[in-house]
Amino acid sequence: MKTSLHNSLKYLVIIAVTVSTGIPGAVAAGELAVTGAWARASLGTAKSGAVYLTVENRGAAADRLIAAETPAASRAALHTHIMEEGVMKMRPVEGGIEIPAGGSAVLAPGGLHVMLMGLAAPLEEGARFPLTLTFEQAGPVTVEVLVRPATAMDAGG
Repeated sequence: MKTSLHNSLKYLVIIAVTVSTGIPGAVAAGELAVTGAWARASLGTAKSGAVYLTVENRGAAADRLIAAETPAASRAALHTHIMEEGVMKMRPVEGGIEIPAGGSAVLAPGGLHVMLMGLAAPLEEGARFPLTLTFEQAGPVTVEVLVRPATAMDAGG
């Protein structure tokens, strides 16, 4: 009962903050604001995808994105791209992604992202799905991810 009430209150706070920010798809948790969460539509029978977003830290202390999960995939992990011997490779991010005090972390194509593995269904353009991000200090925050066209390069298309 206590956990159920706590979860209900958490989602009410997320909804209230989302409405108060005036930014579609924006969610705040403490001093953090998560905006512009999007993914590309998957091609064919692809079993993986990626989510991109921005986390802004309006506080005086750094925080760290340490995990992600979604019902849209069997596994979600924090990844980045690195250049290794002239070849661009994807690698897990060890220790999470720092969100500096008064700064932001941008997860974008060709860089940091949330990797989705074992997609439950194809990501179809125009669809939306929830993604829960877990921060070291702010805790879990659930955002809505918009699926953009397969050719999208940013949140605007």
